[in-house]
Amino acid sequence: MGTILEVLLRSCASKLQDIITSEAILILGVKQELEEVLRRVELIQCCIHDAEKRRTKELAVNNWLGQLRDVIYDVDEIVDVARCKGSRLLLDDPSSPSSSKSANCKALSVSSFFCNIRSHRNVAIRIRSLNRKIENISKDKIFLSLNSSTQPTENGSTSKLKRSSNLAEPNLVGKEIIHSSRKLVDLVLAHKENKSYKLAIVGTGGVGKTTLAQKIYNDTKIKGSFKMHAWICVSRDYNEVTLLKEVLRNIGVHHEQGETIAELQSKLAKTIEGKSFFLVLDDLWHSNVWTDLFRLPLHATTTEVILVTTRDDQIALRIGTQYTHQVDLMSAEVGWELLWRSMNIDEEKQVQKLRNTGIEIVRKCGHLPLAIKVTSSALASRDLTENEWKQYLGKYIGSESILLDEIELALYLSYDELPHRLKQCFLYCAMYVEDSIIERKQVTMLWIAEGFIEDQPGQLLEDIAEEYYYELIHRSLLQPDRISFDQTKCKMHDLLRQLALNISREECFVGDIESLRGENMSKLRRVTAVAAKKDILVLPSKDKVVVKVRTFLTVRGPQRIDDTLLKRFLLLRVLVLNYSLVQSIPDYIGKMVHLRLLNLDYTGISCLPESIGSLKNLQVLSLKCCNDLQGLPSAVTLLSRLRCIDLYGTKINQVPRGIGKLNLLTYLGDYHVGDGSDNPGIQDGWNLEELSSLLQIRYLSLVNLERAAYCSTNTVLTDKKHLKTLVLDWDGRGKGSYSEDDVSNAEKVFEQLIPPHNLEDLCIFGFFGRRYPAWFDTTSLSSLVYLKLKHVRSCVELPAIWQLPNLKYLRIDGAHAVTKVGPEFVGCKKGDHVCNELVAFPKLEWLIFNGMPNWEMWSFFVEEVVAEQGEGGTSEIRKVDAQSSRLQLLPRLVGLQLHGCPKLRDLPQQLGKDTACLKQLSLRGLNNLKAVEDRQVLSEVLIIEDCEGLEKVSNLPEVAELYVGGCPNLSHVDGLDSLQRLGLVKDMQEISLGWVSGLQDQHQRLHGEDLDVFTMFGRSKAQA
Repeated sequence: MGTILEVLLRSCASKLQDIITSEAILILGVKQELEEVLRRVELIQCCIHDAEKRRTKELAVNNWLGQLRDVIYDVDEIVDVARCKGSRLLLDDPSSPSSSKSANCKALSVSSFFCNIRSHRNVAIRIRSLNRKIENISKDKIFLSLNSSTQPTENGSTSKLKRSSNLAEPNLVGKEIIHSSRKLVDLVLAHKENKSYKLAIVGTGGVGKTTLAQKIYNDTKIKGSFKMHAWICVSRDYNEVTLLKEVLRNIGVHHEQGETIAELQSKLAKTIEGKSFFLVLDDLWHSNVWTDLFRLPLHATTTEVILVTTRDDQIALRIGTQYTHQVDLMSAEVGWELLWRSMNIDEEKQVQKLRNTGIEIVRKCGHLPLAIKVTSSALASRDLTENEWKQYLGKYIGSESILLDEIELALYLSYDELPHRLKQCFLYCAMYVEDSIIERKQVTMLWIAEGFIEDQPGQLLEDIAEEYYYELIHRSLLQPDRISFDQTKCKMHDLLRQLALNISREECFVGDIESLRGENMSKLRRVTAVAAKKDILVLPSKDKVVVKVRTFLTVRGPQRIDDTLLKRFLLLRVLVLNYSLVQSIPDYIGKMVHLRLLNLDYTGISCLPESIGSLKNLQVLSLKCCNDLQGLPSAVTLLSRLRCIDLYGTKINQVPRGIGKLNLLTYLGDYHVGDGSDNPGIQDGWNLEELSSLLQIRYLSLVNLERAAYCSTNTVLTDKKHLKTLVLDWDGRGKGSYSEDDVSNAEKVFEQLIPPHNLEDLCIFGFFGRRYPAWFDTTSLSSLVYLKLKHVRSCVELPAIWQLPNLKYLRIDGAHAVTKVGPEFVGCKKGDHVCNELVAFPKLEWLIFNGMPNWEMWSFFVEEVVAEQGEGGTSEIRKVDAQSSRLQLLPRLVGLQLHGCPKLRDLPQQLGKDTACLKQLSLRGLNNLKAVEDRQVLSEVLIIEDCEGLEKVSNLPEVAELYVGGCPNLSHVDGLDSLQRLGLVKDMQEISLGWVSGLQDQHQRLHGEDLDVFTMFGRSKAQA
């Protein structure tokens, strides 16, 4: 069942509790009826867990839950109606102004009462009807058979342990697993002298975590380096006594019946005391297996190395792993190799003949190793012919993936383990079509609009929703986009999406809505309309069918929307029409009183009707990149529950006064700054002072700051304690010149926009002043994690931000005036005596320079000339870095990008020497760079593209992957002892002939296998 009823019941009860004592309900006179609804909802809540457990096995229980779900949805709807009608009566009644207290509501005049009796009667009748339905449900024999219980605690005590003694490796294919296992084995051996070292293998169910762990466990170097070894398959429902007994059995120790946990732990500690121990905890779901069960007894070892496999990277974090390895999906070719090897296809001719169909099967399996292996078993009973395999594939036409029972069961465990609050959010992600990018901001807004986010005291709903989002990523149920540093974008694996669709099939639909039958349409609550070949989107013509859809999403496509569609979707909470050919919104949108989210991004609308002010429940209004929209109606300021207005890329020039009245706003995208005109109604932009009352704002983007007038105060932003992201945008990206007055005003306004200490993300666009503000320091930006400086064309120097304690991501784009980045960048001014404990950029992980055409020199330290006594008493003159031995430099830097810096001559010597964590270096368009050489710890991944002057890459012993393209003068490449993969763009085929053979010979000599050399057809992807 798509809806998690426990969550829906809890949400419904909470709404009823909140609304029953409100003025709107008191004036409507339905308090008693709603109290009765609440009483019955709370009664059913006590038994819902038992019903959810029984529904998969008992059809009658499942049907009862379906009836309950429909009624609770109806309750949710009547709460909205009661609130809206009651609020309207409050506004209309002269004796009860909106600001009056409940006591005033009882003083309604007789005339006012009779005027509004019809509204009261209609609502009361609907509530009584619902009460009768709930009463019938609670008298049903199914309900009477349910047990009142709460969710049981985690891990049970009766589950059987899966024995792990047989660790014969399955088919191991692909160089990825060879490279990964070699890397992890080396890590284990490098830390075998440590008292304790823990590492984790993380990935979604069926991705190959156990296979990789088996490869490591069976490695002869591992076997020979530890006195004792044990492999334990923990699983989700584990038994502590059984786990301890299994470890003892692994190391050859007898145990007695009836021994307690403490006795078994003591026996384990005595056995391993003074010995080295390698322990694998496979399929770990709960961190207390380590913290409560094994941590103390294993303390007796001289050396312990613990390898865990888990689906949740937070489990790895909680047990204190020092290294986490993420297992990725298989490539198509490696997946195909696994398929034919699993089927024992030996003949090369057959492998080639079946290859194309086999790769299509791999794609349908979502590149997931478990799915490929299960499918190989299903194919084993068929003839090895292309027709037979195509016939098998034909069964899955119309579905994105092959989801067999064994695969579904393995994936279902991850879903079943989720807290109820997360299950609904996970299922909702299946409303995105296959292979869609899921953006954090968008999906969390959708969850809030649907009511999935449980309110917590002292926290904004958006903060809680983001916690849900990241928890789904940590549990490997959403896959983060690797190009996005802060994981603000992700995808849902095809098989997990198919699982979610199967679970929620009763009320969710993704596809062509014209294909729906009427009876199906009546049950649906959420619809994603995929564009058919027609250019207009219409509903099936079933006039008698009541449409109860709460979410309606459209997929990008050139389609118009049938004018009658909105009239039939009056119960919508979420309406997303982005990228459609909608040009106008009808007035009757004001009747959609349940609407929480309206998304019209990238549409052709030219105006919004004033009736939009009737949408009293609206929380999100998204109008991104609506090129024909000139302004906002004044009714927008009546939307008192609005939490988000997004106008990114929409060049409006008419906005209503009074945006400060929307004091629940948490997201304000493209706040168009005006020139300070005194028009009492519509103005060309908002004044900065109008921000003063928006105390809940989390995201704020100020655009057209070149029009801003000098403020009377510096506290426009400093009191915004929830503000996390701030975008400051001047129109300085063009090539136009600015007067001295313009430059001076820009600098003064920038100086006044002092952010609060809690700011985490700051973006500066198009600032055309010549100096950064004084608040660019550790005091005002102490919480800053992300900083982006784009098109700041006139500042000759970069800001002195090297001491920011939490900065992890720094991107500098289009700094045209910068010709030199010197010691000041890392806090080493000339003549300074640097303290031994000083750290420059202590937490910075990614540093990106892009589009800096005049940048010529980069150094970290002041060079000093010193004389040394050479052989024979002669003096030798050499240059040294004055402060290099006394400063920690970029200790956590993982990635460095230098793109579009054609005059830059060299990289600082400390890069690749002092920056021990550097894993990826990307160089593109550095035409003046001659060599990359002699850097002992430089990067695991080195990407070099379009560096026309580059001649030499040499002595980089840590580089494991090298990708090269557009370097016509690169004639010398050697000294890459760790190289595993070499990717060459086509234009490098001829120039590389002189050095590829040398790299291949070196690899064969060091590793006894061929170097992986392949041709690339485009640019390599680097993190942004």
